[in-house]
Amino acid sequence: MRISIVTDSTAYLPEGFAQRHSITVVPLHVAVDGAGRLDGVDFGPAELAGALAEHRRVTTSRPTPGEMADVYRDVLSSSDAIVSVHLSRELSGTWEAARLAAEEIDPSRIRVVDSRSAGMGLGFAVLRACAAVTAGRSAAEVEDAATSAAAETRMFFCVETLDHLRRGGRIGATAALVGTALAVKPLLHVDDGRIVPLEKVRTMSRAVGRLVDLAAAAAGDGPVGLAVHHLAAPERAAELATRLDERLAGSTGCVISEVGAVIGAHTGPGVLGVVVLPGGPDILPQTPDNSASPSGE
Repeated sequence: MRISIVTDSTAYLPEGFAQRHSITVVPLHVAVDGAGRLDGVDFGPAELAGALAEHRRVTTSRPTPGEMADVYRDVLSSSDAIVSVHLSRELSGTWEAARLAAEEIDPSRIRVVDSRSAGMGLGFAVLRACAAVTAGRSAAEVEDAATSAAAETRMFFCVETLDHLRRGGRIGATAALVGTALAVKPLLHVDDGRIVPLEKVRTMSRAVGRLVDLAAAAAGDGPVGLAVHHLAAPERAAELATRLDERLAGSTGCVISEVGAVIGAHTGPGVLGVVVLPGGPDILPQTPDNSASPSGE
């Protein structure tokens, strides 16, 4: 059975991975002072950082159900089934657009997964789905692989200011007040698909230390997949990745990627985040077909 993976441009997959594994990436929409762009196609991190530095208005929106339907038709012309994995429905209407498109085209052949996250929180779910495809799993098992990764992944991040999240409606005005006094640096996490304040620290250096501590607590003692995200903060991201690799003996390598417009427009320059997947993206959930029997047969 030929199973294809579809995701969206907020996954921030490792360079070249989508091409090597034939993953279809659907771009979200970006508007800069009303002029339309496509996330990751003609508008990337450098353009975003420049636009925000110039105080230009950057807004984002989902792909339309019609655009998703066109993608599904094209992919199904050479595949038997699709597992379509997307950023949290609490953060975007992309999952809903995908669901509506799947119902229109053929819901029996298209499975739509809500990653309940974004960035490599979504990306790790995609990677585990790809591992399941490579292992010859069924479409239902590929969906389960993505869903299990989404449930196990933890995402923590720190922003210079909560203003961008507040303006974009991703966090409430009351919660945004946490970052206004004494120039504290808010630490947040993604909890069941929502961005939720976690704690606050006084300096960015302390924030980096707390991100390492939180990642270590979430990782456990075994193998772990790690990713670091940033916008216009490459040196800080490299420092965080180095400290994570030094602290976590089970690290299978740390991906560093700069966030694109859809995430960066709502977090702002200077954002620094870490994504943790215990077990790593290649560890698949057990199924009756590949689980050992009690007798070892």
